[in-house]
Amino acid sequence: MKKLPTDEIELRQFARRLGVSTHGLVDPENGKTNIPELQSRIINAQRSVREGRLWWIALISTIISLLSAAAVWWAVLKK
Repeated sequence: MKKLPTDEIELRQFARRLGVSTHGLVDPENGKTNIPELQSRIINAQRSVREGRLWWIALISTIISLLSAAAVWWAVLKK
């Protein structure tokens, strides 16, 4: 995984591409963005995307294993 951008504008654009909410990140007293919180949200979104992909890989592997087992049983029963 590549490093997160350090610039606030780049971070916000990256968050937008990932669909991360930026609501509540601006401190109303000084108008600055809470960069560590934004980075944390981005990291969590990236983790979620990775987990989603791994879930699909696991599901496909399970289906292939079941088909393989069924083929073996079919071959044994035909013999």
